[in-house]
Amino acid sequence: MSLVVVGSMAFDAIETPFGKSDKIIGGAGTYIAWCASNFTQPIKQISVVGGDFPQEELDALTARGVNLEGVQIKKDEKTFFWSGRYHLDMNSRDTLDTQLNVLENFQPVVPESYQDCEFLMLGNLVPAVQRSVIEQLKNRPKLIVMDTMNFWMEVALDDLLKTLAMVDVLMVNDSEARQLSGEHSLVKAAAKIMAMGPKYLVIKKGEHGALLFHEKQIFFAPALPLEDVFDPTGAGDTFAGGFIGHLARTKDISFDNMKTAIIVGSAMASYCVEKFGTQRLREISDVDIESRLNEFVQLVNFDISVG
Repeated sequence: MSLVVVGSMAFDAIETPFGKSDKIIGGAGTYIAWCASNFTQPIKQISVVGGDFPQEELDALTARGVNLEGVQIKKDEKTFFWSGRYHLDMNSRDTLDTQLNVLENFQPVVPESYQDCEFLMLGNLVPAVQRSVIEQLKNRPKLIVMDTMNFWMEVALDDLLKTLAMVDVLMVNDSEARQLSGEHSLVKAAAKIMAMGPKYLVIKKGEHGALLFHEKQIFFAPALPLEDVFDPTGAGDTFAGGFIGHLARTKDISFDNMKTAIIVGSAMASYCVEKFGTQRLREISDVDIESRLNEFVQLVNFDISVG
């Protein structure tokens, strides 16, 4: 049984108050695969790239246990490109350029060898494309996790709601949760969103951590305070990769294990932001991950006696 990851593989160009990158490798699917490969292999990737996507990048993913049979290579077209500039708070950003290129008409095809899918991670993409992958699977996976964004709420809400009704876990940030639900209170927002289909809701709050909701249960995970944040672009996707990677490794989808998965995701995201693009994710070892997880444990560990 396997983990299938659907998401963009792209080029990014990023400016932050602390530096800028030339054109580098990015995309939700890329970050998720690099991160999740620390916890489970093989990862079965579904994406699309142009003829300009470097072969050495595909080879590097293959070496990490990522199966690329589901990645379409359109040799005469260009890869998706996004350019952005972050403000001083590193949470808000301005998009400078978006070139959909191969993503504009992307029709995912699920290879026969991916039909053993047990865990499905739908990275942020057009909701109809996400739904197409679910519909191509002959058996429903044990868990379907979906990431989305405000843009789809504005231009493809009906499609988004149809796809939402088919998934188990939704990941959004706090402003997206408010937009989707029409509620300011995140607790009320979570109840409304879970009524749309997902049994679990993860609300990402950037440097302020993440919330996990299920029925009447709520769990909060902090973000690790970091001295330097160079590039937050892939943090949310890396978080998703850590979350689904841990669940796929343990094959336990209980609320308690999802709490651990949130911490794993947060730990991986804290590494991702330390350098531009996927660079930091390529360097870290199992020892590094264990060390960062221990830092999270210490961050929230306390004894208390009441009365």
